[in-house]
Amino acid sequence: MIGENITLGVIVGAALADSINPCVFGVLIFLLAFLTRIYKKRNQMLLGGLLYSAVVYVTYLALGFGILRVTVSIGVSNFFYWIVAIVTIIAGLFEIKDYFWYGKGFSLQMLPGGAKRLKLYVAKIEEYQKKYPSSSLLLVGLLGIFVVMVELPCTGAPYFAVLALLGKGEYSIAVPYLLIYNFIFILPLLVVITLAYIGKGDNLEVWRKKHRGLMRLGTGLFLLSLGGYMIYSVVSFL
Repeated sequence: MIGENITLGVIVGAALADSINPCVFGVLIFLLAFLTRIYKKRNQMLLGGLLYSAVVYVTYLALGFGILRVTVSIGVSNFFYWIVAIVTIIAGLFEIKDYFWYGKGFSLQMLPGGAKRLKLYVAKIEEYQKKYPSSSLLLVGLLGIFVVMVELPCTGAPYFAVLALLGKGEYSIAVPYLLIYNFIFILPLLVVITLAYIGKGDNLEVWRKKHRGLMRLGTGLFLLSLGGYMIYSVVSFL
């Protein structure tokens, strides 16, 4: 079956394309600034960042298993596959567009109102932190779940493509692949958190803005290749 032919290279490439998205970096840098404000000690900031990363990992993983289970169990994996293949190619074109004309016209971004609501929630957490310090870690965890959901339109294309490929094979094959995918997805989060912890994170936002076009281009080219691979897999299999 096609899903059994998916390679580790495809998994790693898709996860990296997903993780280097400027949406992910932008939100993470914003959240690191927030964690630095509410946690005066670096160890506390590190703990908050690691908890956020862990929640993102678990949420993204659970979402993947849920989508995969539903599409397979109700017999729409073929339909899902073709829709995702087309959407992946279109998403790739939009990402490449942003390399040449960043932010002009339609771009892949958070759900409408997501950024505004994120800032609102962060402000609320800061208020709660002052009144109830012990509740802050729980609220940071809940914030991780919210971020995953609002970022999906911006970051979800590689993930959905991998899920569609895995949906054409045995469910058992998907388990280790999704565990690996999601670990690679949070690796940049862990790197950025580590840099902030050792005091090297001051220029992260400058770096993100300087390289966001290249990140979009790299993601776009990979998405085009991935979408083409998905269609080729079906055609060659037939």
